[in-house]
Amino acid sequence: MKRQYDFVLFDLLTALLDSWTLWNSAAGSGDAGRAWRAAYLKRTYACGAYRPYEILVREAAAETGLPLSVADALEERWTELAPWDGVATVLEGLRGTHRLGVVTNCSERLGHLAADRLGVPMDVVVTSERAGFYKPDPRPYRLALQELDARPADTLFVAGSGYDLFGTSAAGLDTFWHNRAGLALPPGAPAALQEARDILPVLELANLPHRG
Repeated sequence: MKRQYDFVLFDLLTALLDSWTLWNSAAGSGDAGRAWRAAYLKRTYACGAYRPYEILVREAAAETGLPLSVADALEERWTELAPWDGVATVLEGLRGTHRLGVVTNCSERLGHLAADRLGVPMDVVVTSERAGFYKPDPRPYRLALQELDARPADTLFVAGSGYDLFGTSAAGLDTFWHNRAGLALPPGAPAALQEARDILPVLELANLPHRG
């Protein structure tokens, strides 16, 4: 049976890894961590072309009244990042049948350190630093497709943020939104092909028979 998707790309720091807990811990509380992360995300979505990830994180800390030491702590503790429940099952279940990759708003150094925390090797790791642009600009997604020699029609993207949907739509990618926190769809964002608070449905979706 021919599958619809032979390639699966993932957001790294939200769809696969629980980076929220680490940000909150580095900030000293959940409220402080969420405010800091929101300020950082606003910067990435606004700047488009890549500016160093570590600088954006520090600027966001200053904006929200946190000492710059929290950014140092986040970086020092980066290898504490852990996959969400179900991620290992999904990656191990797909590894033998699909080519896999991640597309992440991160620096090269921290992006590869984070990918190593998955425990399953990726065929492609595309960071915003290497692509030259932050998601949801379509160029990071397109670079991953190019490096996998994949067509958008043969590729499923697993998003961690609703903002990914702007970029995946522009790149022509069907998208599953692993909406762990049950967040609302950003205004103007196209709907995901499928959405769930758990990542396990990706296994079935990635193995659907070809629509043709």
